[in-house]
Amino acid sequence: MKILMTNLTKMVNHSDGVAKVVCAFANEMVKRGHEVSIIHSDEKEGNFFFYLDESIKTYNANKNADGSIVKRPVYLKALRELLRPINRRKAQLVNRDYDEKTLVRNIKRYIDELKPDVIVSHQPEGSMFLLHNLKVNIPVLTMSHGLPKKVFDEKEAYALEHSVVFQLLSPSFEQHINTILPKVKTVIIGNSVPQFDFSADLESEKEQYKIIYVGRLNKNTKRPHLIVQALAKLKDKYPNWVVELWGEKERQTYYVELEHLIKSNNLQNRVFLKGTTNNVPKVLREADIFAFPSFWEGFGLALAEGMSAGLPAVGFKTCPGVNELIKDGESGYLCEDNLEAFTNALDKLMTDRLLRVKMGRAAKESMKQFAPQKNWDKWENLIVNAVKDI
Repeated sequence: MKILMTNLTKMVNHSDGVAKVVCAFANEMVKRGHEVSIIHSDEKEGNFFFYLDESIKTYNANKNADGSIVKRPVYLKALRELLRPINRRKAQLVNRDYDEKTLVRNIKRYIDELKPDVIVSHQPEGSMFLLHNLKVNIPVLTMSHGLPKKVFDEKEAYALEHSVVFQLLSPSFEQHINTILPKVKTVIIGNSVPQFDFSADLESEKEQYKIIYVGRLNKNTKRPHLIVQALAKLKDKYPNWVVELWGEKERQTYYVELEHLIKSNNLQNRVFLKGTTNNVPKVLREADIFAFPSFWEGFGLALAEGMSAGLPAVGFKTCPGVNELIKDGESGYLCEDNLEAFTNALDKLMTDRLLRVKMGRAAKESMKQFAPQKNWDKWENLIVNAVKDI
């Protein structure tokens, strides 16, 4: 079967969770004997950050037939920033309106060339281009990698209602969609979480213990600065604890803020900005606590991988995509969304090695429900049945 995947966000040297899922999904379908292609959207050329089977062909929707790269005009960014405090929705539509006029023609060219049997669209906006703008007569399955919008406009609603199915990550997300878009056919499939054949060593006494964070260095959503601030409060009580922040730098200004925060609290030898890694299992194996202070998440794939490695976790009870992974008091702590509560939760784990061991074991066990084989079987069945039903 010829499967086309569309992910109209960055993939070139990009290490976020969506890019990771796209590559893992594509690789798995190739293993199962399908022919897979990917349409992405990048303003530069280069290799994907995550491994991709060499048989998978990739096509850049930002690349015109003459080989030139479509780059959004600089004024669009200024317009977005002007609109953001006034009307966030209008700010979000600035790029979409431009993309409708530019990317759609390239997407059509690739579809005409590839002639896929089925399309897996990795976001509702991509499905909108396919089903509303291009009116493709190919079955489209739409994925959601995050918290669904509270409101979908007419074009987006059309696309979701004409998708074979709209996949969501959790029951609460499905309930939301069923309420606002009752005509949409939904299915719950969580992200696939690696089932590591090891557990972090939490039982041994060590000269140094480690709190880790893995994810984008993003100020408003991911908020790793809260971990730095928490350690600043606990540093004297726990002199043999360090923090490692692993992830892609998103904005230089925030990165500089993190550096200043570390320096101003005399944590240069205690908090380390590690950048990205292609060996996440090694990072997890050497840790003791997984700290994840996100404001919101779709699923929290990095968190789930940490828990699968047997790490107790700390997050916020108000954060979707986190509060459905961590079981408060069992596999970690869910606390109120403030620095004091977050610090106290870390304190409880840092002071009690046996508690870390107990919660780490519970965390690893709880991630078995997201074993890759189960999820990929569900996806393959959906894809095969979508083609059969034409």
